[in-house]
Amino acid sequence: MQEKTKEIVIADIKQVEAYERVFTVPMPYIDKTGDVAGLPAPYPRTVAGYERSGYRIWELACQAEKNGIPVQNPILGRNSAEETLRESAEMYKAAETLGIPLFHFVHSEATRHIDPLAGAELIDQSRGKGGITPAGEREFVQLGGGSIHPVRINATGDTPHLSIINALIAGFDGTDIGPVIHVHFGGRGIHDYQTKVMNGFKALQICAENNIFVQTESHKHLNNIGGTDGMALAMCLLAEGLAVLAGLPRELSALQMNVGGINLLADLAVMRAFKETMWSGSLIVVPETFQNPPPDLMAEQAHFARMAISARLGGANFYRPKAAESVGIPTGASMGKAIWATHNVFTNTAKYQVNDLFIEQRKEEIVAEAMAVLTATLQRGQELTPGELTPAFWQSYTPAELTGLIVSAGKKGVMDAPRAGGWDLKRGVHTHRDPDGIRRYVPGFGPVDIASAKLAFTREPVKVQEKQPVSQKAKLVLATVGADAHVVGINTIKETFEQAGYEVIFLRGMNLPETVAEVAAEAKADVIGVSNLLGLGTALFPRVNERLIQLGLRDKVLFIAGGRVTEKEEEHAAMVEKMQQEGTGFLGVDAFFGPGTEPQAVVDWIAARTGEEK
Repeated sequence: MQEKTKEIVIADIKQVEAYERVFTVPMPYIDKTGDVAGLPAPYPRTVAGYERSGYRIWELACQAEKNGIPVQNPILGRNSAEETLRESAEMYKAAETLGIPLFHFVHSEATRHIDPLAGAELIDQSRGKGGITPAGEREFVQLGGGSIHPVRINATGDTPHLSIINALIAGFDGTDIGPVIHVHFGGRGIHDYQTKVMNGFKALQICAENNIFVQTESHKHLNNIGGTDGMALAMCLLAEGLAVLAGLPRELSALQMNVGGINLLADLAVMRAFKETMWSGSLIVVPETFQNPPPDLMAEQAHFARMAISARLGGANFYRPKAAESVGIPTGASMGKAIWATHNVFTNTAKYQVNDLFIEQRKEEIVAEAMAVLTATLQRGQELTPGELTPAFWQSYTPAELTGLIVSAGKKGVMDAPRAGGWDLKRGVHTHRDPDGIRRYVPGFGPVDIASAKLAFTREPVKVQEKQPVSQKAKLVLATVGADAHVVGINTIKETFEQAGYEVIFLRGMNLPETVAEVAAEAKADVIGVSNLLGLGTALFPRVNERLIQLGLRDKVLFIAGGRVTEKEEEHAAMVEKMQQEGTGFLGVDAFFGPGTEPQAVVDWIAARTGEEK
């Protein structure tokens, strides 16, 4: 019983002990007999008076399949169990009024995405933001969380298997370990790509052995960093292969994907491509958010409504409602409004099959690219077809063989995306989002070893900019600080500065504040730019400033910051007002550029203060 789970605990006992130490929660341990103790029984089992099991969530997926209405999967997790429960109660009121079940995604704090053994200091410096803590996760269930509506927690990152053990102890029915295969997660990351994939497989094994519902992989994450639908589908199918080898039943496996709301036919095409090729039993659809939300949040909610229509007509099992807001963690009341609005869309949209030649053509494009990527990744001599991807096919590989092929393809550039963050992976693709809302490759810049005939290319006149020679005197250091892997925004800033002729030292994601200052000192940088999207600006930005003062450099460099200063919707307005009245000095920075800033405006600000040419 739980043999694989115990083997993983024994093999990674130092990480397990570090998790207990860093997050202050009791974890399984090796007793005097050499056996694992402190591990609860697999699901189904009763926790806090209610029977928990991943099959609770599968029952909801079946309900959605039967009545054609996706079950809503709202995301809401606060910094403590009490606060999460209080805000969740507000959200649940809407569901109870409507008479609908929810599949509650309890968002976790970002620090758990880091290896507790290798990144303890970084975790300690970024605690308590972005969602519920590991200790809070356990308290939340004991206080009544997940009693009516089943709950899942996100366990993505360097050591997802440790977070899943915590979720099992806490009593969460499900988890999210995708991205397993995706080649971007974690910015710089604590681990290399091989360790990341192997730890993802361990997480799948634990879910399989303990009947935990799992979001196995995600189209959304690759889509967010400029990857194509076909590449994302290939990565999701590879993750399913690992899930089969881990022994996970298809009923407990789900895939997640984005819909854009720009082109209904394109949304339906990608949903059909997934539904017709995936092995997993459930499809979770997530709306693509505005990169720069409109000032009028009613317009943003209208945008979300378009995507809810796509999810309904595409036959999603679950759909994540979005609360229209300009900052991160929503209130329970705002999420409740989003649930009401989404249900209104679902129940007032006729259920019919949209038949259009474009949908079929686009679906075939997506599948053709996915099969070509799989064929190259698995080093098959003959092109694979969706019908071949049976459990028996995946079982012809050993876990070591499959993970080895995946890692090799990721490092070679067979699997690629324009803004991938993995430091040990080859990068060479370029994509363009066409007016029809579809992201296609720029001619000549497709992934390695994939025939052009298998890829969709843009017909737009896109010119890939060559890296500009350094022509400006000022040198920059750019990084995210704290346990923050969100590098898309700062990546954009980096690219804009490089095209303007600046030398940029880019540290990517997840850095100690002091480290950024010290690298800037060593590099003799003139400008430091940091970002944090978790609402830790007031804690982390001043620490960069303090270290610069200690190094005697504060009056010699410009220090700017971006991202979010606060994490919660209700705190945002007060902080913006404070900056307007007092300036940004209380953050220790010379200027702050929040969400919606045009990258060129940052370059212009620096140029004006360094005497550079624009």
